[in-house]
Amino acid sequence: MSPFEIIVIPALSDNYVYIARDTESDTTVVVDPGEADPVLKALDNHGWSLTHILNTHHHGDHIGGNEKLIAKYNATLIGPASENDRIPQMDQTVVDGDLIDIGGHKGLVLETPGHTRGHISVWFAESDALFCGDTLFALGCGRVFEGTMEEMWTSLVKLRSLSPTARIYCGHEYTLSNAKFALSIDSENSKLQNRVKDFETMRSEGMPTIPSVLVDELETNPFLRADDPILATTMGMAGADPISVFSEIRRQKDNF
Repeated sequence: MSPFEIIVIPALSDNYVYIARDTESDTTVVVDPGEADPVLKALDNHGWSLTHILNTHHHGDHIGGNEKLIAKYNATLIGPASENDRIPQMDQTVVDGDLIDIGGHKGLVLETPGHTRGHISVWFAESDALFCGDTLFALGCGRVFEGTMEEMWTSLVKLRSLSPTARIYCGHEYTLSNAKFALSIDSENSKLQNRVKDFETMRSEGMPTIPSVLVDELETNPFLRADDPILATTMGMAGADPISVFSEIRRQKDNF
């Protein structure tokens, strides 16, 4: 089976919506449609129909287009069971360890709470595609709104255990602001410095910085490195436990 054909659609002010299509069956899923019109335009331009919608969490900038897309395509809406009371019209609810079938492509559901209490991420191994909503960003992670710092750190550890070739399709274009913060606490990281230069070039040319690749995040994303003694020492927290380090990184970013 060929990997998904995936297109990146800018939406709202800084959101990304993703359309993933199985080229053999024409099965097509849209991930986190914060608004419908850009999705409708992209589908029309490609001559595609829509069969599925996947929501990672309940926030309006990720589900705002659901109703209009369902009305037009009668698409099957899939989302986290624990957010069933906050995402209307779901046809299929999923929990950790479930497999989502999109045209024969199997997506592993990973519960990744922290940003919201019921947030999920979905890993399509055959396509090297991780749809992680607002849990993991390029050089960053989501704010901890409903969960705890421990839950968010546990979620990130779960995601970083995936294949290093995983491509990270996250919910927002936050990369440059994340980069500025990462440099502020990890200024001697040469790999981070090089990535930031690349990202600055991409954005100056109007290109999305997404997807990023997990192997690069493991070396440069401070939120994935809260258990790295080098980073802890740099932050003046040598010997501290990872949750404490992660909490301090998140606190500093929230106030950056």
